Amino acid sequence: MRKPRDFDAELKALDSRAQQLKARKLVRLGELVTATGADTLTIEELAGALLAIATTTEAQRREGWRRRGAAFFSGQRGARKAGDATGQQQGGTSTDAGRAQPPHAEPGPA
Repeated sequence: MRKPRDFDAELKALDSRAQQLKARKLVRLGELVTATGADTLTIEELAGALLAIATTTEAQRREGWRRRGAAFFSGQRGARKAGDATGQQQGGTSTDAGRAQPPHAEPGPA
């Protein structure tokens, strides 16, 4: 006879995992703001800029922003590799497939 599934325990585990992912996302967003220098903006300026980009539908403009972001992350990877070669860590973040990572991230399932 099969053991019945404990749906309550499974739901609790899924909820806990969702909370962990949300917390990690917030940390990464904060690191991205800091890494780009946007932490020098006022909260109103940053919110206005984010609202503008979120509502822009011009494909050409969005593609330009995408390219600029990709170049930023490519530069971060290059700086990190140069730092690894000299035994020094550059900056407080590293990148993984274009996404900011915490400096002491523990690998785990995504």
